[in-house]
Amino acid sequence: MVEYEYHVVTFPRGSTRGEVRRVLTDHAEYGHWELSRVRLYWGGARRVWLRRKIIRVQRTA
Repeated sequence: MVEYEYHVVTFPRGSTRGEVRRVLTDHAEYGHWELSRVRLYWGGARRVWLRRKIIRVQRTA
């Protein structure tokens, strides 16, 4: 079974698409996060859920 860890990023109402894209690209490129869910709230705030696989190393000997 694949296990994931999650990271939630919240963007305020005034943030532009370019700023959001830059931050998410940095998380994906350097932290190996992938986009899981985006929620746009009534006031204009965005909440983004990022996830990445948890790799468990098993002992061989």
